[in-house]
Amino acid sequence: MKAIPKINKYMTTSPITVGKDQTLAYAHKVLREHHIRHLPVLDGGHLVGIISDRDLSLVETLKDVDPQKVTVEDAMTPSPFTVAPEASLDEVVAEMAEKKFGSAVVVDNNKVVGVFTTIDAMSAFAELLHTRLKG
Repeated sequence: MKAIPKINKYMTTSPITVGKDQTLAYAHKVLREHHIRHLPVLDGGHLVGIISDRDLSLVETLKDVDPQKVTVEDAMTPSPFTVAPEASLDEVVAEMAEKKFGSAVVVDNNKVVGVFTTIDAMSAFAELLHTRLKG
């Protein structure tokens, strides 16, 4: 039986991030430009949260919210789910499924080095099915 792969094999490397003081409009622009759905939020290079396209869409529908003025910090989820690059794929996806997380931020030496999303999980699943179960 083959060893279970590590998360660093399937994560998105060099993730796009956003500063906590950026506006919601800026974060939305970044998500659209890069065709992504999750942005780790940094403060001075340190991970402080995560914001998703869903978070932005929800907050922007609230009365009196001006996306040009409200900051990412006001809409982000603080303390996102983080894992090390050497975390086992099965453990990460099990935790994501159990807690209904859309992503895991991959952190090494207190630095964001990757993001692992449900899309990455589906890609890993497809690859594993093709390489390990194909008869």
